[in-house]
Amino acid sequence: MSAVTVTSTDAASGPGPGRNGSGRRGVGGSTVRFLAAKVGGALASFSLVVVLGFLLFRMIPGDPVATMTRDRPTSPEQLAELRERLGVDKPMYEQFVDYVLGLLQGDLGTSYMYNRPVADMIGERLWPTLLLVGTATVLAVALGLWLGVRAAWRRGSAFDRVNTGVALTLWSMPQFWLGLLLLIATQGLFPSRGMRSPVIPEDPVAQVLDVAHHLVLPCVTLLAVIYAQYMLVMRSSLLEEMGADYLTTARAKGLRDDLVRRRHAVPNALLPTVTLVFLQFGMVVSGTVTVETVFSWPGLGLLTYEALRGPDLPLLQGVFVVLASSVLVMNLVAELLYRVLDPRVRES
Repeated sequence: MSAVTVTSTDAASGPGPGRNGSGRRGVGGSTVRFLAAKVGGALASFSLVVVLGFLLFRMIPGDPVATMTRDRPTSPEQLAELRERLGVDKPMYEQFVDYVLGLLQGDLGTSYMYNRPVADMIGERLWPTLLLVGTATVLAVALGLWLGVRAAWRRGSAFDRVNTGVALTLWSMPQFWLGLLLLIATQGLFPSRGMRSPVIPEDPVAQVLDVAHHLVLPCVTLLAVIYAQYMLVMRSSLLEEMGADYLTTARAKGLRDDLVRRRHAVPNALLPTVTLVFLQFGMVVSGTVTVETVFSWPGLGLLTYEALRGPDLPLLQGVFVVLASSVLVMNLVAELLYRVLDPRVRES
């Protein structure tokens, strides 16, 4: 009887369902299924982006051939030859097949207006957009988290009311309108166009300072709008944590109020804001069209505006795919990061 009891106990303590053996395999399997589902969803969304990007820009009024030959004496034969060279004389389905086959080979086509590979043009304009968006995002996260923590910790105070009101006002403000206001208010203090001065300094340090000087107005415009989201989300998250039992326990142990906030409340309230940073980064990249246009910042946003005037279909399609892909990739990173940071999501 005793031997049977020991054997049963040993069997129960060994690997089995719900324990270290198959339980770990179950966790690993759920992770693989989660990754497969998210990546598959991102690929499905990308496929939809490709289809919509192709169809959407063909609904824009305007004839690219007529735009290219405007104010130029052109015979009907020359127009027909140009349409054939650009491929716009083909049926829609043939144009779509050519477009998809090019994408699969990494070929985004050739710009109608500039007669250059679209991929090369996007590569040249990508760095200015990343510089602008990256700088604004870093500053917005730092400012938004700092103000959000202090506004929540002083809930109901004048500091909280003023900062919340300012954040709500800026969040609802159109970026292009705010940019125009900054141009008027700071007239003559900062450059209003471009990324560099007409005469580029020879000193590398002077070149960096010159770019930074041109970066001020577009960066502040983006910063003023996007910091508000981080501030409001951080404030809301921290307010939810302030009534938790573990904070009461930490105070009962004699910890100072600032230590309770810094070591216990803030780390737990950071999770929604951290994931929001990645979600918003993709959206900010795709939403810089108006800001870059107002300040003539030579990034993807200004390139999109220039392509719309044609319409330059290959250029529009290429920029659209790149911007939409940035949103999809950042959404995927945010969902994966949320699973890593939150154990409750990993265990579900």
